[in-house]
Amino acid sequence: MESILNEEHIHPYHRPLPAQYQTTDKGKADAEAFYSSQPHSQATMPPSKLALTDLLPLPNSAIKIPRLGFGIYQSPTNVCINSCLTALKSGYRHIDSAQYYRNETEMGEAARQSGLPRNELFLTTKILSAKSSAEKTYKKCLDSVHKIDGEKGYVDLFLIHTPSGGPTAVKEMYQALEKLESEGKARSVGVSNFGVGHIEEMKSYARIWPPHVNQIELHPWNQQRTIVDYCNQHKIVIEAYCPLVRNLKAHDQTLVDMSKKHDKTTAQILIRYSLQKGWVSLPKSDTPSRIEANADVYGFTLTDEDMKTLDSLDQGAKGAIVQAVKN
Repeated sequence: MESILNEEHIHPYHRPLPAQYQTTDKGKADAEAFYSSQPHSQATMPPSKLALTDLLPLPNSAIKIPRLGFGIYQSPTNVCINSCLTALKSGYRHIDSAQYYRNETEMGEAARQSGLPRNELFLTTKILSAKSSAEKTYKKCLDSVHKIDGEKGYVDLFLIHTPSGGPTAVKEMYQALEKLESEGKARSVGVSNFGVGHIEEMKSYARIWPPHVNQIELHPWNQQRTIVDYCNQHKIVIEAYCPLVRNLKAHDQTLVDMSKKHDKTTAQILIRYSLQKGWVSLPKSDTPSRIEANADVYGFTLTDEDMKTLDSLDQGAKGAIVQAVKN
């Protein structure tokens, strides 16, 4: 942190999060020291300045990722294309798929049907498990690229879906992704569901370290503060999956009261919370009206008190509906 505080010229997104979003005393103190010496820092831009077109720069990269993404987990093949097209028409430019989702082809087809220039879209996929050799694992990843964007295409972000296969499998998959990146087949690479120890282990062999992104489950009931603080420290962009808690908290009284206060849906409150935390939010729906509404989160602001109220709902790992990472 000291090296950051002593630099005069730093990109706004490479600065520490403001003190109110820090979760340790040291983090708060460092942030307060930094911003007191940088009173006009863009990083203190009020949340009301957030916009659908916002991008975050990835660490040690010229690539930028849209702050709002569209998740397509469990989006059936017969509706996935239409859902993606609805999202793109609503202003989303970032779609998140995976080999495990079995809808990479549909994501790519929607991108083509949309008529939008390829360089205005940000398409993500993930590899779940390694094959029996490094070459076969690489080929498995390359097949995904071809499904999504054709023989001469690319993906914008390729992630390892989980570290559950163990260190050897993680190394094999990550080196396959690095090879794709070196060939221009993946513009950026990262991980998902990785804890501090998993990312630290990668230092010994990774050419691209830190990974550009860590995608983890994040919402008020599962805030994963240890890995979030670690990623912020190392400038790893944090993507929040399940930001809507799969609608399981739609009747939570605190959330309902806040939605009434702002005259917004509970989903809009949760997405706005995610964005104001500095995360890339990945809401998911196959209902056109909800897809549209989930992108309409820029006309209101959650106050500092609202954010503290939602922060207070944290249940730690018990609040996870998919998984909390192991640190």
